[in-house]
Amino acid sequence: MSFLRGSANYVWCTTSVLGKGATGAVFQGVNKNNGEPVAVKTFNQLSHMRPHDVQVREFEVLKRVKHENIVKLLAIEEEQESRGKVIVMELCTGGSLFNILDDPENTYGLQEEEFLLVLEHLSAGMKHLRDNRLVHRDLKPGNIMKFITDDGSTVYKLTDFGAARELEEDQQFMSLYGTEEYLHPDMYERAVLRKPVGKTFGATVDLWSIGVTLYHVATGNLPFRPFGGRRNKETMYYITTKKASGVISGSQTSENGQIEWSKDLPHNCQLSAGLKKLVTPLLAGLLEVDSQRIWNFERFFKEVTYILSCKLIHIFYMNKVQSIRVYLPPDRTPGEPLPAERMCAELLSPERTYGRLQSLVQEQTDVAPTNQILLYRDSVLLSLIEDLPAGHSYPVTHEDKPLMLLSKENNNVTLASEGDIPKFPSFPTLVSVETDASLAKTCCSVGHACKRRVEKLSQGSLLIHTCVEQFTAVVTKELKDVEAKSRKLCYLTQHVEESVEAVTRAHNMIQGLLKLLGNVDSDSQGDLTAPSRELVNELSPAIQQLHQRYVTERALRNEWFDTTRDLSCPAKSCAAARARTMVDRLRDSWQHLLRDRATRSLTYNDEQFHVLERIKVGETGRRLRLLLDTECQPAVAQLADALADWYKMAQTVYLQVRILEKDLDAYEKRLEVFSSRLVDSDRVFYQKLGARQEARTKPAPVKQIDKVRQDAKVIHSSFKDIMAVQGEVMSMVKENSQILMQFQQLTESLVRDSGNNGEETQRIIS
Repeated sequence: MSFLRGSANYVWCTTSVLGKGATGAVFQGVNKNNGEPVAVKTFNQLSHMRPHDVQVREFEVLKRVKHENIVKLLAIEEEQESRGKVIVMELCTGGSLFNILDDPENTYGLQEEEFLLVLEHLSAGMKHLRDNRLVHRDLKPGNIMKFITDDGSTVYKLTDFGAARELEEDQQFMSLYGTEEYLHPDMYERAVLRKPVGKTFGATVDLWSIGVTLYHVATGNLPFRPFGGRRNKETMYYITTKKASGVISGSQTSENGQIEWSKDLPHNCQLSAGLKKLVTPLLAGLLEVDSQRIWNFERFFKEVTYILSCKLIHIFYMNKVQSIRVYLPPDRTPGEPLPAERMCAELLSPERTYGRLQSLVQEQTDVAPTNQILLYRDSVLLSLIEDLPAGHSYPVTHEDKPLMLLSKENNNVTLASEGDIPKFPSFPTLVSVETDASLAKTCCSVGHACKRRVEKLSQGSLLIHTCVEQFTAVVTKELKDVEAKSRKLCYLTQHVEESVEAVTRAHNMIQGLLKLLGNVDSDSQGDLTAPSRELVNELSPAIQQLHQRYVTERALRNEWFDTTRDLSCPAKSCAAARARTMVDRLRDSWQHLLRDRATRSLTYNDEQFHVLERIKVGETGRRLRLLLDTECQPAVAQLADALADWYKMAQTVYLQVRILEKDLDAYEKRLEVFSSRLVDSDRVFYQKLGARQEARTKPAPVKQIDKVRQDAKVIHSSFKDIMAVQGEVMSMVKENSQILMQFQQLTESLVRDSGNNGEETQRIIS
């Protein structure tokens, strides 16, 4: 029996099954002309029993839609043997989203970047369908394909339009399509419970399916899970219809047990808290059964645009050794229209969004904005934002190059709780190919969770060292700036003091001259002493002491090096690489056990190898757990303790520098005020002096002039008398001078004659 089938231009093998559905199957094929791989969809007998218009509907839909996020139609041909129609489409080598979610790596949902990619591409594909007035009616992960482009990037595409049809926004339909876990409750009631309900359905049933799909992608599980799964159909219907508004999941863990409702995504899903905050309202809106609150497509597309327009900022919270993600939204509330030009303008306005960033950081860390120290590389983020030219955005951050968050108020460092990882299950004594394959898959899921935790711890250890380097650089830079400012102020103070001395000396000289001229009505200029004592005696010495210790002697760097040089670091010991190797071994063993399950019965030798693989799974899981529990976590905990001790010192220095900087600013303002007062004082002094001069030079009245003339005559007469008296005095002084000269000559003659007779000489002199 041949497994090959063909059409005019394509050939495919029926053993290369890509997927199967109720009406047909999809196989991998090839183009006969150029060897291009393709996907070929064939139809079974059940499909041919449908009405002709239904049979050709999928062909017509595929011909109408052309979009990057919808699987491309290559050809519609006839199979050579059956003469039935086949659809030839581009081959999506990444497989379906359902198979991706079924992988143990994604047991707890896709990683954040991949989830956002699915959200973007799914909404873009759906918007193209709605623009063409089409509903899909069978949306689920199995009908979303992963296409790998030539450059290696991923594009998710919608496929399987067998249930699609044209439908206006307000138009209704009654036919039943879809997969029951993803069906809207009204459709579920008729299609699954078989109740004769005369309800019609609109295009919004696709929104419910999108909500279930997105929840599945985010968490790895369906949102509504009755105990026993599909067989418990009544409970499934009860969960979806009785849930309160805002509830996004309901699960039952025991027979006839209570339903556990939740309005939040589970803790173990791989989405960050920042993205959960945005996605949870979206899911709540999509999974709404109340007709008064149900969303429409316009609202869905706006909300997705809003989420995708948020700017992702990676932050490492040092006090918790925790990487967080903040999604900084544009300046609007959800649900409002957001023109593209406004979105761009607001995303490029960091100074307007810094306060919002601080609020979002506080929501995840409880660190108040006033206590946040946000660093980017070797600078404080706020200083960078203030210096950014208009039109520039926040610096680009990455998981390994985030912003650093430190708390001014809290100098403790404790590891954030990440939740418990499930234990590796044990294999039973008896060999069972079915059970063993299932347990091996669970071990792979746990192994991937351990690997991710090891990677987080390894990255955390690196970021601890990076954070220390950056904060040390910031403290050093600010100390240098403060010291330079202190020297500048000392220089300015010296010049101000010299100016004070010059002004004071000039004022004193002028006032002295005024007193000599008989004008003693000069005003005191007050205290002109420059405020230099505080700078010279207090601030400058304290700054110099800190500068010497933490800049010149590099005390912070030396302290960290001395504390951590003997501590182990998971990043340096390649713990993450070792964890990945062990997970690869787990996957290899799981694949081996999957093949054994497919064969069903094992030979003796095959069973021995089967048992060996079980042992390898158990041993690898044990080693992986030891790597996490006894190596990585203790090592990072020791680093955190060392960081706490170091940060107590570094934080103290940082706050001291900030206080000294404020004191210098205050001193600088006082110096400016004093300089201004000095200038004003000097100006007022000379203004008053000028006013007096003007008063002197003014023409005097006639009466005053006559009085001055009379006074001048009196003064002149008096002056003559004084001169006469002075002449007589001078004559007397002249005569007395002659007598004194004669007396001096006589005295000298007597001294020479008497020789040593001092007593006689003294007597004569007396």
